[in-house]
Amino acid sequence: MLENRFQWRNRELREHTSVIDGKVSPTIVLKNGTYLNTYTKQWQKTNIWIMRDRIVYVGDELPEQCAYAEVVDCDGKYLVPGYIEPHAHPFQLYNPEAFAMHGASYGTTAYINDNLIWNFLLNKKKAFSLLGALERLPVSMYWWARFDSQTALKDEEELFSTDNVLSWLEQPSVIQGGELTSWPSLLDGDDRLLYWIQEAKRLGMPVEGHLPGASEHTLTKMKLLGVSADHEAITGQEVMQRLQLGYQVGLRYSSIRPDLPVLIEELLAEGLQSFDHLMMTTDGSTPGFYENGIMNVCVEIAIEKGIPLADAYRMASHNAANYYGLIEELGCIAPGRLANINILQHKADPHPISVLSKGKWIGKSDAEKQPSQKVDWASHDIRPIAFTWDLTMEDMQFSVPLGLYLKNDVIIKAYAINTDVTVDIIPSNTDDAFLMLMDRNGQWRVNTAIKGFTNRLGALVSSYSTTGDIVFIGKSKQDMLLAWKRMKELGGGIVIAHDGEILFELPLTLSGSMFAGSITDLMEKEKDLKQLLKDFGYPFRDPIYTILFLSSTHLPYIRVTQQGIIDVKKREVLFPAIMR
Repeated sequence: MLENRFQWRNRELREHTSVIDGKVSPTIVLKNGTYLNTYTKQWQKTNIWIMRDRIVYVGDELPEQCAYAEVVDCDGKYLVPGYIEPHAHPFQLYNPEAFAMHGASYGTTAYINDNLIWNFLLNKKKAFSLLGALERLPVSMYWWARFDSQTALKDEEELFSTDNVLSWLEQPSVIQGGELTSWPSLLDGDDRLLYWIQEAKRLGMPVEGHLPGASEHTLTKMKLLGVSADHEAITGQEVMQRLQLGYQVGLRYSSIRPDLPVLIEELLAEGLQSFDHLMMTTDGSTPGFYENGIMNVCVEIAIEKGIPLADAYRMASHNAANYYGLIEELGCIAPGRLANINILQHKADPHPISVLSKGKWIGKSDAEKQPSQKVDWASHDIRPIAFTWDLTMEDMQFSVPLGLYLKNDVIIKAYAINTDVTVDIIPSNTDDAFLMLMDRNGQWRVNTAIKGFTNRLGALVSSYSTTGDIVFIGKSKQDMLLAWKRMKELGGGIVIAHDGEILFELPLTLSGSMFAGSITDLMEKEKDLKQLLKDFGYPFRDPIYTILFLSSTHLPYIRVTQQGIIDVKKREVLFPAIMR
């Protein structure tokens, strides 16, 4: 089979039809099961024949030739399509392989992934090679092509040039433009951005928006300019408005916005009867949120809240596949599709007891374990950071009068710094702390203060950030130096120091952004990190997102970026970055 969007070779296609003729044995037969036909929304008794990674028959018959087939009796079991996560950010401390394989064991066998991190970490050639390696996993991996960085870069025009954006759009595994966090620029007349959208549409791709709080006029204008979908609705009324304007809508259930239960309640109260243009997404949640799986959890919520059973499963499979133009490949159980199938104990229990993905068993209840790691990250230039520079006390000179005030996990306002930040240690009677963003190559820095993150922590240093630059937060400059030295030794990660002692470390040896171990181990590490920060005065739910979004200019009101401290609404640099 070719890696080009699952186009099988002529020889393979002939072999598939020979199975129907009884000349060739299938590789797996699922007999006597009851499956959900997502086209008719009916449950039907059936036998399913699979040839390697493809479903070749669904119907009443059993194959004449079964000599080489694994025959599985599914009597009393229910079969639904493998679930699809339609809006994944597969690098929230975890890496795409570990995330996808963890999700697959719970029935999520296909992912539409953000490509943002590869723009920062790899050149095009290496990034596209890595996509090829990820395609060879026993899960279905697809990608977006980002049109903007969602921050303020020093080299934005170079990273997000027309040549780079169009090269991404032309990749076989790229099936979407967006998500479009720079939509205000589009409305302000950015014709280069409009050209990229038009190119995506010309290639048959949808374009996803990022439109929190958008008015009817804004939603209408964005539809006219080519935006196809949005996942930012936070009320049932906002979902209805988007549906009425012809949007595909993702209902979000994430660690930072667990809106799905209330959205469904409000949609049903509004009298919504058609669910064909709804999907569900976990929108790049932090690791612990995935303890019980990914889309299986969303389907469970949909069923519990009263979505008709067939529609609940379609919202996690057929609807997404149809929207992305993948319905001939996945999203349903039908001839010609990839063999992504979840076997359920009960019709209304979306947590599979066995999972097939690309015709391979993933987490089968009585047999195989998850496949071992297959991606050789180092061969794709994803390895520990080799820092060639060092931090000094001279770098930690703080004199900017304006700081960042955390209002919640991700909303940040400006504040006038009244605390003395020229000292080596900020007293614990205030919740001000030093904040520094340092170029990962040591060429520039931004020094300010942050209020509301901690009232006594010595230091947190993190190479995990929006752009892969280094975040320093803390009360003590000496602890910041100590945490930096340990993070440097690790080759990237998150390190916490206090009173001259290292209290916590999370190695992120995949380019300083991603954990190389199992999701289970990472969940334990994240739990320890959250508890430790809570003990040191962090008042909100998700410090991982706080760190990640310090530089994210798609959120209000002020951010610290490569260019300096930015007023997001005015798009002005208030205090520029300092060259070292």
